Amino acid sequence: MKMDAVRAVTVAPTAAVAPRRRFKPAVKCFSPGSGHFSFIKDVAVANPPEHLNNLLKVLEMKGGTIVSPGCKSGLIPLAIPLSENQSGAITALLRWPTAPAGMELPVVEVRKHGVWLLAKNVDQFIHRILVEEDANNSDESGAVLYGASSVAGQKLYKRGDFVESQLANLDTYLLKKVGLFPDVLERKVMRHFETGDQVSALITGEFYTKKDLFPGFGRPFVFNAEIMMRVGRTSEAKDSARIALKSPWWTLGCAYEEAAKLAQWEDEQIEYIKERVTEEGRQEDLKKGKAIAQIALDEAAFLLDLASVDGTWDDYLDRIADCYKEAGLEEMARFLLYRD
Repeated sequence: MKMDAVRAVTVAPTAAVAPRRRFKPAVKCFSPGSGHFSFIKDVAVANPPEHLNNLLKVLEMKGGTIVSPGCKSGLIPLAIPLSENQSGAITALLRWPTAPAGMELPVVEVRKHGVWLLAKNVDQFIHRILVEEDANNSDESGAVLYGASSVAGQKLYKRGDFVESQLANLDTYLLKKVGLFPDVLERKVMRHFETGDQVSALITGEFYTKKDLFPGFGRPFVFNAEIMMRVGRTSEAKDSARIALKSPWWTLGCAYEEAAKLAQWEDEQIEYIKERVTEEGRQEDLKKGKAIAQIALDEAAFLLDLASVDGTWDDYLDRIADCYKEAGLEEMARFLLYRD
């Protein structure tokens, strides 16, 4: 069985918890803040977020260890590591392969099979952290973290605003005042189920999949498939999961096998993609008149999908970089290959 549609590298404007990879960098060649700024500008060739240093200070104040952006061994190569928390989770920025001009770098958590979107940009993530700290912690600890956020904190959030808002709960405040977050929307759906409001749960799940909310990410469709399966809508669950699998597999928020089971597919999709990245697959695309650069971009995307199945990123790295070189994206190739 072939895929319903062949996609190239997905660009953004494209919860069951997947296992987390513990990552202990041995070498730190960049100093916190200035090192990340120069890495993003010179190596990743992207625009460094204005308040990146503020985010690093906040993450460190929350008990995280700042990680060199070049310590990427074993991680999805599109990630720019920022910090590692006490449970071993890596917070990073995501460098989309072919992002449109002006797009900000999303904040993600790095997982074995890919990434989980934490926030659409650095400011949104700082804002969320400050609200959560204000709502859940003592005045003293909140003041310390707010101080670490410096000018960014003063710009993004006024301490005490959560209480003054008199909104029902923290998640409601986040969605109304800060932004949309995958984990918050998923919790909202599950709360509707817990209170017996199945209609609201399904409406929120469908809203989650709107294409302009989290473009490029397959996670919303996987989650929607899960809730459709929960209410016995097997056919709709299958369709939603198949839509998810047209997105990069490293954006599913779960292992490929979980999404494939919902889609009622076995290994045929993996086998199909393996065929597409052979010389025979390339020649077939050339006969169809596809441009060599597009063929190379498609192959890079397919290889990232295959790497995500087992989280074996480094095994595919050189070949993925070669694809980007062939497509004329030399800077992207150098970024993927860079290691401290």
